[in-house]
Amino acid sequence: MTLDLPVTEAAKITVPDAQTVTSVTKWTDSLFSFRVTRPASLRFRSGEFVMIGLPGDNGKPLLRAYSIASPNWDDELEFYSIIVPDGPLTSKLQHIKPGDQIILRPKPVGTLVLDALLPGKRLWFLATGTGIAPFASLMRDPETYERFEQVIMMHTCRTGEELVYGAELVNNLRHDPLLTEIYGDDFAQRLKYYPTTTREPSPFMGRITDNLTSGKVLSDLGLPPIDPAEDRAMICGSLAFNVDVKAVLEGFGLHEGANSEPREFVVEKAFVGEGV
Repeated sequence: MTLDLPVTEAAKITVPDAQTVTSVTKWTDSLFSFRVTRPASLRFRSGEFVMIGLPGDNGKPLLRAYSIASPNWDDELEFYSIIVPDGPLTSKLQHIKPGDQIILRPKPVGTLVLDALLPGKRLWFLATGTGIAPFASLMRDPETYERFEQVIMMHTCRTGEELVYGAELVNNLRHDPLLTEIYGDDFAQRLKYYPTTTREPSPFMGRITDNLTSGKVLSDLGLPPIDPAEDRAMICGSLAFNVDVKAVLEGFGLHEGANSEPREFVVEKAFVGEGV
């Protein structure tokens, strides 16, 4: 998840802000993930984001806010990014390789955190595109399963290949021996996955808003109607997507919360920029 926020900081990669790339994985021609070293002092809540970037052509740092896709216990930091051919940052970032350095400002923030939600039974992660990144972190955090009996990951992309990052992550989690040992043989059933496409045929199709309002996702996954007393949700996608899904959840009787006032759902506040 990439968020378009202003850049006002100094250009030089100082020692505390320089982190080394450890691996890069290309998922499609326009999507890739990468891992970097983690500052020893960095503490964050799964679901938060940090500012990362590279030195710009003018000598100033080119920074964008990226959701941390790795859980808070991981020794490294993982990020998931789209490639915008003419994007000021991603046009350069797509060429990073292990051993390269990036800028990382170790000041995590964000609204997609468990503390911003009231206790409940089911937790819905609702994402389009690279909006799955903060949920990649939360799905790998044991605290998520301590707080909720079921987790439902709804992820919508244009094509099937754009869903592969999330699909592999969920599949690996469902078969993780440690999680199975901790939560029992039925752990795989506690993490439900509902991937849909909008531009090519697939087993499940359609927009998240449509599948929620029609009840199709509930029928397909064998879930009860959404109940403000039991269901909680997090939203992460484009600005238009966030607004539309927020309206759907409010129609179900859920209310938006925040770190300072936990409620039934939360939305990533920062505007998601296209020209990254």
